[in-house]
Amino acid sequence: MNLASLYASLGPAGVVIVAVGCAGLYLALRNMFYLYFVWRDFKRDFLDIEHQEGRCLRDVCERSDNPLIAIVRDVVKTHGGHSEDIRAEVAYLFHRNFEGVTKGLCWLRLIAVVSPLLGLLGTILGMVTVFRTIAEHSAPDAAQLAAGIWEALITTIMGLCVAIPMLMFYYYLMLKFKGFHIEAVEHSYRALELCGGARARTEAGRARHA
Repeated sequence: MNLASLYASLGPAGVVIVAVGCAGLYLALRNMFYLYFVWRDFKRDFLDIEHQEGRCLRDVCERSDNPLIAIVRDVVKTHGGHSEDIRAEVAYLFHRNFEGVTKGLCWLRLIAVVSPLLGLLGTILGMVTVFRTIAEHSAPDAAQLAAGIWEALITTIMGLCVAIPMLMFYYYLMLKFKGFHIEAVEHSYRALELCGGARARTEAGRARHA
């Protein structure tokens, strides 16, 4: 099937839905794999050594470019000397380090909302084609009428077929994203405790040798 026959079969709204659906699938898979690898590296580089000395923890934080570890590192640097609540700082750093994911989720949500509207637009265009054919011909060809009805129905189906999985992807990724936020807060507190304990032991050792 060439592009001309595809356009004639789906109509302009149907072609746009196909393009929007492909873009949504790309955004969903890209963000899903990105968050998966971020969490895998976070577990490997941070959680597995969290029980060790704070010095080792700081070394891992300095070497890693993982966004979750970067959030913990920046929180430790900013709040290492005092015990203020760090939730606001984590929220800011979370937005900064995951800006690409945040934008991708916004676009995914937009696609989920726009797709049924495009399907409705295709339905209206298809019905306009049907009524125009009836108006132009006293005895309209059944094939022409069927083509208009086909466009009206297929674009509605396509819009829903794009919107439903995109909405599911969106909420799945949002739940995972919120889980990352909770993990960032929790492990930032833990990193502060570890680094604070390591600092206290270092100062005690220096005092003994003084």
